[in-house]
Amino acid sequence: MKRKYTALRAWVVQRVSAVYMLLFIAFFLVHLTVDPPQHYEGWHTWITGSAMSVATAAFFAALLAHAWVGLRDVLMDYVHVVTVRVALLGLVGAGLAAAGLWVVHILWTRHV
Repeated sequence: MKRKYTALRAWVVQRVSAVYMLLFIAFFLVHLTVDPPQHYEGWHTWITGSAMSVATAAFFAALLAHAWVGLRDVLMDYVHVVTVRVALLGLVGAGLAAAGLWVVHILWTRHV
């Protein structure tokens, strides 16, 4: 019974993260089409604004969650040796965590 809820939770994370990423990319492209920044200062002001920083951080959180669920499911389906699977899951988790920390560093370090 527990596995059923885990699969449902993974399915929901996968779908919700995909929808958020789609909406974010659509918003981003529409904004760049309708009101493109004409110079670096305009781009910098827009992208480092608090609302855009939070939306971008949420995009990358969704991206990392989406990647984790997808890669985890692939490894669970195709790697049958438990020790190898656990090692690969650990490497994938560490890599995604490192990417997440890098994104946080980029978004919250104000470059002037």
